[in-house]
Amino acid sequence: MSERRIVALSAGLGQPSSTRLLADRLAEATATELADRGRRPEVQVVELRDHAHDIVNAMLTGVASPALAEVIEAVTGADALIAVTPLFTTTYSGLFKSFVDVLDKDALVGLPVLLGATGGTARHSLALEYSIRPLFTYLRADVATTSVFAATDDWATGATGDEPSALPARIRRAGAELAATVATREPRVAQDPFTTTPSFADLLRS
Repeated sequence: MSERRIVALSAGLGQPSSTRLLADRLAEATATELADRGRRPEVQVVELRDHAHDIVNAMLTGVASPALAEVIEAVTGADALIAVTPLFTTTYSGLFKSFVDVLDKDALVGLPVLLGATGGTARHSLALEYSIRPLFTYLRADVATTSVFAATDDWATGATGDEPSALPARIRRAGAELAATVATREPRVAQDPFTTTPSFADLLRS
C-alpha cells in the first residue's frame, strides 16, 4: 500500500474554531477514501494561526523562519492540499491570503486542492466560487470541483453525521473526489522553500 500525504490548512483565528473542525472533517473523509482505494494516507493539519507572526515577517523580509519553512515544505510536498478559511466581508481571511502570498508562484502548480470555508450564514457561500477558487486557479492548482461551505447553523444540525444534514454528505463527496484524483497519481516531491531565493550573483546581474 503506497503512501499519500495530505496537508490540511486551517486559517481559523480562534481556538477551537469551526474552520479547524471543517478541515479535520475534510481530511478524515479524504483519508478514509484513500485507504479504501489502497493508499496509505498520512494527514498533517496545520493551524496558520500558530505561524501568524512568521508569515508577516516572511512577507516583510522575504525570509521564512525554520518553523514556517517546514510548513511550506509540507504544503509543496503534499500529494493534496485541503485549504479552509473563515470568510470575512465575503472573502478569505487576511491570514489565509498572506500565507498564500509567501509561497513561490509555482509552488502549487498541478497540486490537487480541496477548498473549504466557514461563515455565519449561507449567503456567504458563493465566496468560495468567486473569490477563493479564482485564487487557486490563478496559481494553477488542480482545484476539486466540489467545495464545502459550512455555516454556523450547519454545525447545529448534524454536521458530525449523527443526524441528517447536507453538510456531512458534501464533506464525504468532496473527500471522495479529492482522493480519486490523488490515488491515480505518483507521490509528489517536496520543494525546498529556499530554492527560489536568488543568489547574490544573480541579484548583481539583475
